[in-house]
Formats: sequence, structure tokens, C-alpha cells
Amino acid sequence: MASKTIFIGVIGAGGVGKAFLTQLASLEPTFPQISLALVSRSSKTLAVDNFSQKLSLSTWPRDLEATQTAAFTPSQVANFLSKAPGKSVVVDNTSNQDVADAYPLFLKKGVSVVTPNKKAFSGSWQLWSDIFGAAYSSSNPDGGLVYHESSVGAGLPVISTLKDLIDTGDKVTRIEGVFSGTMSFLFNSYAPLNGRGGAWSAEVLKAKNLGYTEPDPRDDLNGLDVARKLVILARLAGVEVESTSAFPVQSLIPEALNSVSSGDEFLQRLPEFDREMEGVRDKAEAQGKVVRFLGSIDVGSKAVKVGLELVEKDSAIAGLKGSDNIISFYTQRYGEQPLIVQGAG
Repeated sequence: MASKTIFIGVIGAGGVGKAFLTQLASLEPTFPQISLALVSRSSKTLAVDNFSQKLSLSTWPRDLEATQTAAFTPSQVANFLSKAPGKSVVVDNTSNQDVADAYPLFLKKGVSVVTPNKKAFSGSWQLWSDIFGAAYSSSNPDGGLVYHESSVGAGLPVISTLKDLIDTGDKVTRIEGVFSGTMSFLFNSYAPLNGRGGAWSAEVLKAKNLGYTEPDPRDDLNGLDVARKLVILARLAGVEVESTSAFPVQSLIPEALNSVSSGDEFLQRLPEFDREMEGVRDKAEAQGKVVRFLGSIDVGSKAVKVGLELVEKDSAIAGLKGSDNIISFYTQRYGEQPLIVQGAG
């Protein structure tokens, strides 16, 4: 194999992993130096016997099913990829904390990390420090690279935009916006600019049936997904946030429904609490505004918050459509007219 070959190991072969490998297959004719060396899921691992071979990007699902090799631990994957005769990359498509905890090990071994896994970057400050302490830098040229663009905003260029602003000498003063496609869809339906949506419980059920929420909608309504994204952006902007528990996060789960046994039971009982959300919508309408679920970071005061806000109807946030995200960067360079990143999140 040529020395410029890039050896790729993939952890997680579910929905996200399959989509990634499909994209990788489409790139193979353009980038023949890509070599798929490993695919691992929770129960088994498919790996090349030696690095002169590469796994088939067309038959890997069948080959993975057929293999009898047990799942590699994260450290085993790191050791395997570190022996490749060239640059190697681990693509973590999971939300697994154990895999996230192993990122410093991968990086120390010179294996670069590409991932949408928010847990690695929104967990403890110590893990964040360990990851970037082990990553490539001028003082650590043997470390692997870290790319986690899709940990905030899915396919939107949110992290790269923030990094570019900082790297080119701009000073970020505030970041705010709608960071959840689920919350965007819910409130665009519940409190549209024109007309009036249905009952809150009906809108949540509609969103679930259309595939906009997790199987248990409480995993979206607790606000933690947005909070994790805010932790990541705050840290990149220079605010040392310890965790999601370090700032106020408003949950939209009625307290009485926190402990119900299932998502189905939650949806069955949610109509009992429609009046609470109705009051918020009525208050917004009385002020000529709409209610939205926002996240914000004030860099100067180091204040981070997540929750419901009443916004002006002529604002970009109020005018969102469908499940779009919108992130506004207020900086010294851009003044009061923010740099906006908007699109499907």
C-alpha cells in the first residue's frame, strides 16, 4: 500500500454508521487512498488480517454478520489502528461514554478522531482537557487530530465557523439560537407566526409520529441535548463550563411525568398538563411575540442558559421553518448584526 493510504476504523454500524459508510463508498473512486480496516459494533468486530488488505465498502454488512470475532474494546481498536503503516482515523458513530473516554488514548497513539459523539466534548472538563491535551499541536506533533463538527448542528458548519472567527482574531461576545431540530419543529408548529397550533401534547405526538423526536420524547424535552451543544460551544469560545449542571436548563417535562415508566405512558398523560404550555403561548401572543426554545452564551459574563424565550415576530429566530436550526454569532467584528448559520440540524 502507498504511504499516503489513510486507514479507517469505524465504531458503530447502526443508522449513523451505515450512512457514513455509504458516503465513504461514494468517495472511494475519487480517493482510492482510503482503506477501510475495521468496522465494530456492540457484539462483533470485522477487521483486516493485515493492512495490505482492506474491507469491502459494498459487502461489509454481510461480512460483519458473518464474522465470529467478538467486539473489540476501545483500547483494542486504538492498539489495532496504531499499528497501521500510515495515517489512521477512528470514526465513532456512537453516543457511547466508554468510547468517548478512550479518545485521549487514540490521540496519544497518533490515531485521529472523527465523531458526532457529544458526550466526549460536553462531559467533564477533565475529559475535554485530556482530549485536547493529547491531540496534535505544535508542541505535540505526534498526536492525532480531532474533528467533531457534527456534535453541534449536525451537518451545519457551526463549530468550524466559530473556530474560524477566533483563529482570525475576532472576539466572540455572544452566541444564541435554536440548537435542536426537534424543538424547532415543535415550536414552529405550536406557535407559528400566523395562526395558532394545536394543543401542546398533540404537537409532541405529531412530532414523534413524524420521526422528529426520540422514541421517548422526554429525551428531547428535558433540554439536555441543547445543553450539551452549549457546553461545547462555550468551551470553544473560551468559557470553562464544567458540565451541563453548571447552568440553568429548563426542562419541558412536567415534574409529575419525570418518573413514568415509558414514553408511551408519558404521551398518554401529557394532555393533563397542556394548560401550562398554553399559558406561555398566551403570554407571548399578548405581547405580540412567539415562544421559542433557545440556548445562549454570554462570553463576557460566562453566563449560559437553555429554555423558553419570548421573541419578536420579525426576528430570524421566529421566522424559522420546519426543523431548521439557527445559530447567531455576535462578535466584535460583526457588531450588532450577527453572523448567522441556518439550516437543517
